[in-house]
Amino acid sequence: MLALLAGNKDPFDLEGITRGPGTRDCPTEIPSAFDERIIGCICHEKSSSVNYMWLYRGHPKRCECGHWFKLVYKAPV
Repeated sequence: MLALLAGNKDPFDLEGITRGPGTRDCPTEIPSAFDERIIGCICHEKSSSVNYMWLYRGHPKRCECGHWFKLVYKAPV
């Protein structure tokens, strides 16, 4: 409640993350307070399936569609 009152509309990062450039040099950053996190990539805009994969801190990963992701630290709420 305090985070919502302070203006943070998504304190638990429940909303989807918009993919960035997604290149190997500039991967989409995924926040996590842990050393690993499972994510889902909707590879194509009109796709009805989600490609799930594990991300580990310090090891950027490429999805089957070619988009790169990287886990970055975010302090827990």
